[in-house]
Amino acid sequence: MKIDFARNIALKILYEVNVNGGYSNIIFNNYINQNSSKLSKVDVNFINKLVDGVITWKLTLEYIIQKYSKIKIKKMSNWVRNILYLGVYQIVFLDKIPKSAAVNESVNLCKKYNYKSASFVNAILRKVEKADYEEIKSIKDDLKRISIQYSMPEWIVRKLIEQYGIDVAEDICKNSNTVPEISVRLNRLKDKIEIGDKGLLEDFRIIRNMGDVSKTDEYKKGYITVQDEAVALSAVILNPKEGEEVLDACSAPGGKTTYLAEIMNNKGNIIAWDIYEKRLNEVNENAKRLGINIIKTEVHDATKLKEEYINKFDKILLDVPCMGLGVIKRKPDIKWNRKEEDIDEITNIQYEILKQCSKYLKKGSILEYSTCSILKEENELVVEKFIKEENFEIINIEDKIPDGFTKIINNGMVQLLPSKNHDGFFISLLKKN
Repeated sequence: MKIDFARNIALKILYEVNVNGGYSNIIFNNYINQNSSKLSKVDVNFINKLVDGVITWKLTLEYIIQKYSKIKIKKMSNWVRNILYLGVYQIVFLDKIPKSAAVNESVNLCKKYNYKSASFVNAILRKVEKADYEEIKSIKDDLKRISIQYSMPEWIVRKLIEQYGIDVAEDICKNSNTVPEISVRLNRLKDKIEIGDKGLLEDFRIIRNMGDVSKTDEYKKGYITVQDEAVALSAVILNPKEGEEVLDACSAPGGKTTYLAEIMNNKGNIIAWDIYEKRLNEVNENAKRLGINIIKTEVHDATKLKEEYINKFDKILLDVPCMGLGVIKRKPDIKWNRKEEDIDEITNIQYEILKQCSKYLKKGSILEYSTCSILKEENELVVEKFIKEENFEIINIEDKIPDGFTKIINNGMVQLLPSKNHDGFFISLLKKN
């Protein structure tokens, strides 16, 4: 019996993610680096597709498995459960893999990790067909159907339906499962290079078939930075000027911080905070690679007041910690790791950051509050509570959003919804009166 090496690596990664609770991107990179001499580029791409696919579609896969299994998913051994995930994902969602190959390779894996269950795995997978997914679309209950059809926890679907209605909620869930485009930002401080297709923003290009961008000469020499355009739009809207004093209070890993510096033509001062020094090292490394020298990093918890900075800054960017539901297509782990009860805790942190950091702003100056989330509790409601208590006003930024972004406007604040072109992101501008 010969075990397919790529599928075996994918299974080990999924086991660590689903059983031990690790982050898929970190575990994936560790396994790929450890086995780099044995893996071709095709193997690495296949493993990535399997791992991302299973994590993305886990709820749907469980529904299909349970259709044919008398044993409850939770009662199965961890190895068997993850082997079934792999097998069903290949059969239902991958067109180029013969069903026989998906079944046989899954059975071989089971013989290696849980021999006595091999016949069980074989019996389940032989019954699974692509039509099993199509049947899900006929579920009458919209909440249940959207949840299973797009592999999204019911609590998230319910929240989205309450806040956006069924049609928009379904679009969000659908777009959260798409494979994200890779967009790169051209460095304004260097000569422009010809690369990719024009993005939604002037400085951006969409690239394809480049593999790991961080290993290209264009990246290493500081001509490009990988960044989603919805995230980058926050820096464009804040629009800091040359010579200004700017605070980025939640800066790591530095994508927005360095873009602010590029917009300022590397003239002025930017203070960049994070609570972890290791994360700030990433900011410094990015700045050095891009030829930026106006960023000063400081380890600081943005919920704590730093009195020497009161009334110091012309512009402040607060891209606060959040539930992250706008970036699920890039980080599918999020939907399984976040719980509804996390919302209260995180919104308290968001509000405290906004309240404390607003004190660092000069009178008449601008602060931007943003998140990579799509829940109103983290976005509009935090801002509205803040301006009721503090002497700030919302600046309407509707006309600052370029064509091509999928957006909802609420009282001058902008909620970008996940689309095939960009992530979900919330942006609001506040002026200190």
